[in-house]
Amino acid sequence: MNYTANTNSPTPQKDNRKVWYSLLIGLLAITWGYIIYDKNKTKEVIIQKDIQYVNVSNAKDSLQILFNVAAARVDSITETKIKLEGSLAEKNNDIIKLKSNIRAILNKKNASDEDLKQAREQITQLNGKIDDLFSEINKLKGENQQLSTANQQLSTEKKGLEDNLSATQSENKNLNEKVDVASTLHASNINVTAVQVKKSGKQKETSTAKHADMFVIGCDIDENRVTSSGAKSLYVIVYNPDGTPSATSGTFKLRDGSDKPYTNKIDVNYEQGKTLPVSFTWKPDDKFQTGEYKIEIYNNGFKIGEGIKSLKKSTFLGL
Repeated sequence: MNYTANTNSPTPQKDNRKVWYSLLIGLLAITWGYIIYDKNKTKEVIIQKDIQYVNVSNAKDSLQILFNVAAARVDSITETKIKLEGSLAEKNNDIIKLKSNIRAILNKKNASDEDLKQAREQITQLNGKIDDLFSEINKLKGENQQLSTANQQLSTEKKGLEDNLSATQSENKNLNEKVDVASTLHASNINVTAVQVKKSGKQKETSTAKHADMFVIGCDIDENRVTSSGAKSLYVIVYNPDGTPSATSGTFKLRDGSDKPYTNKIDVNYEQGKTLPVSFTWKPDDKFQTGEYKIEIYNNGFKIGEGIKSLKKSTFLGL
């Protein structure tokens, strides 16, 4: 039996699995390689951003510290006890505004490099303005200290002048008092005569109370080289035998400031350094009494003389 070869029988298929495996492995390698690369790249970006954030944060913290120091200097201005007026007040207002701007920048959560740069520049400006303000304040303090020293010196000199003036016034007062006392007149040779006036007008001396019509009082105002020339007042007090002032006409001041009643006031024109004779009359409102009459003469608040006159009863009936 002859068998003929079958040329149409199927040829065996080629095995491609190895190729596909190789392709898959290659793709996986590429994929994992990309994943690893991308992951590393992302990590690098994150690290860079973290570094940038840290740098920004550190810069911001540094600026915050600088700002806090400057702000403390601003606050210390109020402790200078200097009243800010005029140009000082304007400069202080500029400092307050600049301080507010810087604080606003530093309070930003996402402050940029440009923001921080602006904040740094403004902090520098702030410190400069603070330095200028403190310089003017210190200058003003120095001027105030000089004025205070000058005022204290003037106060000391004023007190010295016041003390000297007080001492001078006291000396002048004492001197014036001495001059015033020394200028007081003095009466001497006091003579009191009881006089009877006849119907004819003729006057006759008497020693009896019944016949006496008036007293004629005479004295000498002694020489005084201190008192000035001019009108001087003499106050005369006549005391009755019972010790009461007779016929008071008013009061005058004694040296102790008290008031004293007087019987008669005599005004004389005295010439400095000379003796002046004085004579005047006095009669009571009623009849004379028996007994001793006392006459006192005053000038400038001092008693300058005194006289006594006794009147007795009549010894003859009908006289």
